[in-house]
Amino acid sequence: MFGRLTWDSIQTHDPFLFMATIGMPIVVIALVIVLAYFKKWGYLWREWFTTVDHKKIGFMYIILGMMMMLRGFVDAIMMRAQQSIAEGANHGYLTADHFSQIFSAHGTIMIIFAAMPIFIGLMNIAVPLQIGARDVAFPALNSVSFWLTVSASLLVMVSLSIGDFSTAGWTGIAPYFEKQYSPGSGVDYWTWALQLSGVGTTLTGINFFVTIIKMRAPGLKLMRMPLFTWTALTTNALIVLSFPALTVALLLLTLDRYLGMNFFTNLLGGNVMLYNNIFWMWGHPEVYIVILPAFGIFSEVVATFSRKQIFGYHSLVYATAVIMILSFTVWLHHFFTMGNSVDVNIAFGIATMLIAIPTGVKVFDWLFTMYRGRINFSTPMYWLVAFLVMFVVGGMTGVLMAIPPIDYLVHNTVFLVAHFHNMLIPGALFGYFAGLIYWFPKIFGFKLDERWGKISFWGWAIGFPTAFFPLYVLGFMGMPRRMYHYDNPTWQPLLIVAAIGTAIIAGAFVAMAIQAYVSVKNRKKNADLTGDPWNGRTLEWSIPSPPPVYNFAVIPTVEGRDSFWTEKEKGTAYKRPEKYSDIHVPKNVPYGVWIGIAAFFFGFAMIWYMWWLAILGLIGAITTVIIAANNDENEYVISAEEVKKIEDAHYERLAAAGGKQHE
Repeated sequence: MFGRLTWDSIQTHDPFLFMATIGMPIVVIALVIVLAYFKKWGYLWREWFTTVDHKKIGFMYIILGMMMMLRGFVDAIMMRAQQSIAEGANHGYLTADHFSQIFSAHGTIMIIFAAMPIFIGLMNIAVPLQIGARDVAFPALNSVSFWLTVSASLLVMVSLSIGDFSTAGWTGIAPYFEKQYSPGSGVDYWTWALQLSGVGTTLTGINFFVTIIKMRAPGLKLMRMPLFTWTALTTNALIVLSFPALTVALLLLTLDRYLGMNFFTNLLGGNVMLYNNIFWMWGHPEVYIVILPAFGIFSEVVATFSRKQIFGYHSLVYATAVIMILSFTVWLHHFFTMGNSVDVNIAFGIATMLIAIPTGVKVFDWLFTMYRGRINFSTPMYWLVAFLVMFVVGGMTGVLMAIPPIDYLVHNTVFLVAHFHNMLIPGALFGYFAGLIYWFPKIFGFKLDERWGKISFWGWAIGFPTAFFPLYVLGFMGMPRRMYHYDNPTWQPLLIVAAIGTAIIAGAFVAMAIQAYVSVKNRKKNADLTGDPWNGRTLEWSIPSPPPVYNFAVIPTVEGRDSFWTEKEKGTAYKRPEKYSDIHVPKNVPYGVWIGIAAFFFGFAMIWYMWWLAILGLIGAITTVIIAANNDENEYVISAEEVKKIEDAHYERLAAAGGKQHE
């Protein structure tokens, strides 16, 4: 009945995993009790769990991403602490197997379950508001996508306590991940977590691609769209085109492990290189899937805080499109050393260098936007400046490794670890932090505390290079990646420096938590009802903060780029409409929650060979989809009179606050 799940599968042999085994259920039970005591379960179910409002779904995505980032960062602390002491006779405090699980979980979590949810959350919040839409094209599907991501995240967390996680790295290593070499549950946890989240992300890509193409406000032509919307459009095109490759790679691996096939073995016609090609056809576009939205955020931030139009709008759009296309032409540089011909390596080396050109165009456009601007160095602008400095360093090391002979020298060393962190942390994470601060008043109606925001920034700005720049040197010294123990004493001082940098970043995380607490505590002092705290340029700043459930009382007509700024200059930005109309709003539905629950049990059952539960989970998901498809009552109407009352109340609050709207 329970397949291969036994009492021995519960983690009790490792003190750290045992603490997680005991601690996680205690935390969950305590949370359930607290919510029941304050009678919040009904509210959470009605207003949040079953919501199809893109703004609330976006906020839940961000919360999920930040929680998983914390888990991934704990893994990073454990790895850096282990490597700082595990030299010579000292083998540290982690076993080799546990260390391998940690680096596999760290990469998987940070890419799939931290970066992806955070940028999808920001996209959910900002894109419909930027294009003048009341919601996304398929609101219920948006909920399904979120809960599939939640179910996949839960599988990763459950692996802490029941069974183990993969030791084959976040990318998978063929044929090591085959059942012959990895017979436990770890690779299966990794496979099903990625597969479920991949399905949810693909649905998100379809949803937002359709939303941007079909639901723009009248007059909002493609070349009038905000640059964040442009990067969201190209990102979702990448998602739709690349994630099926990941789905296929994981499906073939599943057939190998469950049915004894040999797609990724060296036996019976299998080919380990097949996996590398399929996986990295997704894996390299994935890098730009997480970075392009941050580029869009930086474009919004630099224009707003430089108080001028973005320099080179058209070149930024074309550069984004070129990056999208070239990202599909460079996947083989991830395995230059694995026996390809010289001609193939040269072709992919040139393609890799070429992709630096449109990225360089973006950097120069942002710098020229700042040139002679009236720059306001608010916290989002700090993140932009730090990104410009650090990302260029990472980009130069990328061009260096695009040369196959140099890649042969540093391949599989910690130089590579330094490079991709140097790209993803300033290139993606700094952008997400800038976007969270920039749009926070749009989400909640008050600003985040600037003082603690800048303290957190300096923690990252100092901690990041301290943690990762020593790895460049260690890579040149020949230190391989994924080592839990080493015998070269010359490596240890630099690894200790890297551990100190990680501790500084931990302090930056603490400062972020304090910033959130102080901001909530002082929210009345920092309240902004106007919707325009940064003097923003695009359409989302033209509505109240936080926006009403219907977003726009009247869908605006866009007459140019930087539409809100243009309206302000014309003096027509704050003119109230003469009349309101009935607004159709999608109803909250529980389908996403039920599909997420069914998907979790299906994935868990497949991991532990509980076929009856897997069948029930699959039937539950399919049944929910059928019920949802046959439900015609999927929206309600807010009458024109109710809309007018909501808008009147907003203007009354503004008058009571002693301010003029958007002033």
